[in-house]
Amino acid sequence: MSSGFATFTEEHEAFRRTVRAFVEREILPNVNAWEEAEAFPRELYLKAAEQGFFGLKYDEKFGGSNAGYFYEAVLHEELSKCRSGGVAAGLGAQATIATGPLHLFGNDELKQRFLAPAIRAEKIGAFGVTEPGAGSDVAGLQTTAKRDGDFYVVNGSKTYITNGVVADYVIAAVKTDPSRGHKGLSMLVIEKGTPGFGVSKKLKKLGWRASDTAELFFDDCRVPVKNLLGVENDGFAQVMGNFVWERITLALGSVGAAQDILELA
Repeated sequence: MSSGFATFTEEHEAFRRTVRAFVEREILPNVNAWEEAEAFPRELYLKAAEQGFFGLKYDEKFGGSNAGYFYEAVLHEELSKCRSGGVAAGLGAQATIATGPLHLFGNDELKQRFLAPAIRAEKIGAFGVTEPGAGSDVAGLQTTAKRDGDFYVVNGSKTYITNGVVADYVIAAVKTDPSRGHKGLSMLVIEKGTPGFGVSKKLKKLGWRASDTAELFFDDCRVPVKNLLGVENDGFAQVMGNFVWERITLALGSVGAAQDILELA
């Protein structure tokens, strides 16, 4: 919303003007071409990172500004006015779902390896929960990760994964103990180029065309145990915890897009 919303200060409104100027300068002139191409250039992530858009709620030691959630709320409201749900989704995913779990549950080593370069947009991330057979039913996930020494052997697939094609890493929800149902879930950071991990296909969509949305596969993919987020079998709470802010940002984007439509009308 605008400055009438009591929790936003003049500093937030100044940041709103910064994001709005970025949208008008870097996105709006190109958005129709990107919708037609069903993709936007990776360079846009780097330009957004130069503005500090991907580190608003993250620690300064990892390259963030620790400005807080209200600044990120402003970001999602204003990005949604770029007139491409796909572009807003791609940038928003980098700011929120592809980095949030690292911030909340990763140790300092994982944050240095993945969060810090993601804030700089040197690495693009994705969050892999949804599956072909289970949708976003977290408790019903079928992708497994069996411990084998210092590795997990991952098998399964994910679908509708935003930024999945271009991602340098995906944070995947997996079942480390299938016998325990939703209490046997964990989250692993799986890097691009890991044998057995790949993109099955890029999905064509009716909307969000410029968003890179992928189907992923894991075939005896060996992931180091050190890539585990938090504690083994604590993944359900981690996923649901990350969903809280993700769902709020989707609502914020809807509010921002509706405001833009109203102003156009």
